[in-house]
Amino acid sequence: MRLLDDIVAAKPQIQAIRRDIHAHPELRFAEHRTSELVASALKGWGIEVHRAIGGTGVVGVIGASRAGSTIAGRMIGLRADMDALPIQELNEFAHRSTHPGRMHACGHDGHTAMLLAAARHLAQAPSFSGTVVLIFQPAEEGGAGAKKMIEDGLFERFPCDAVFAIHNWPGLALGQLGIANGPVMASTSEFEIRVLGRGAHAAMPDLGIDPVFVAVQIVQGLQGLVTRVKRPIDNAVLSVTMIHAGDATNVIPDTATVCGTVRTFKDSVTDLIEDGMRRIAQSTAQAHQAYAQVMFERNYPPTVNHAREAQFAATVGDEVLGPENVIRDIEPTMGAEDFAFMLQHRPGAYLFLGNGTSGIHRSAGHGAGPCTLHNASYDFNDELIPIGASYWVRLVERFLSNA
Repeated sequence: MRLLDDIVAAKPQIQAIRRDIHAHPELRFAEHRTSELVASALKGWGIEVHRAIGGTGVVGVIGASRAGSTIAGRMIGLRADMDALPIQELNEFAHRSTHPGRMHACGHDGHTAMLLAAARHLAQAPSFSGTVVLIFQPAEEGGAGAKKMIEDGLFERFPCDAVFAIHNWPGLALGQLGIANGPVMASTSEFEIRVLGRGAHAAMPDLGIDPVFVAVQIVQGLQGLVTRVKRPIDNAVLSVTMIHAGDATNVIPDTATVCGTVRTFKDSVTDLIEDGMRRIAQSTAQAHQAYAQVMFERNYPPTVNHAREAQFAATVGDEVLGPENVIRDIEPTMGAEDFAFMLQHRPGAYLFLGNGTSGIHRSAGHGAGPCTLHNASYDFNDELIPIGASYWVRLVERFLSNA
């Protein structure tokens, strides 16, 4: 790997910031301490700072900003997310969460640290012509913070020619870069089907309309959308994750509720599943003299990389990490990511950077569980800080070399 010496030397300083953020996790749109820490660090390095974009979002600008000006030159956006998750941390090391029920279980503390390390280098040793926009985003975890920043004028104020984001990836070898041309993460939608029947004594079901029975038929029918309606070559997951009904063993309730999630890589497939879900729920309920109400909410669209930017990111990976560490056809995941909104407005790419395998990087005191994302025993691998930061710097330099 070709890491930058000053970034490697600064690792202890940036690692301390990362662990401080880990110890003080903040949930979506409440990242007040974290955004203050980020803004303070950027200002300390002489970087132009813009606050309160999308709520608690922070944007740093290095170079010739075109916000409100006609300065020529290209502009690249680099995004890191800042929010934590509502999970009780099981780790016992010194930088564990100080807030019960909250922890950085997805590595957003590390993403912020990597971008800060890159920002420090770019501000102190600029070797590019153009503008770098450092996007520190709130509320990735279910809050659509990317969408909020866009609605708040992010790309009008900072008209990036391309945007990029990195997510650490446990299970991928330390420092390996995974890139996909096209879909890399799925859309996420959630549904609630409320079946309205008529309650009765459980010993006299003929006097009522059993919503539990109807709900079970609906659940069975929904699986046919994936196996018999959707084209086999299109990816989709439909998972029923909750069924709620009744309060007593001898009473047929009035209502039953079925909830779950749908994940796809194409909006057209989501359309097909939503339409089919409404049809199956309502017709099945009608067949049994019940009634079904369907709520289908689309949260994040699929994260789809742009071909040119994905190829460019891979080429930079070859240079920094070595071709043997760049996986150009990484398997997409059915997880979701709100960077998808940014890729709908600007060309760019979303990348996976290996966090290591088996969790051996973690300090003594980590929990007994696996070092996987959204796990109470997770911790970011600090060895990624100089790797990710060096990659960010080289990406900027290559992108803006002809600005």
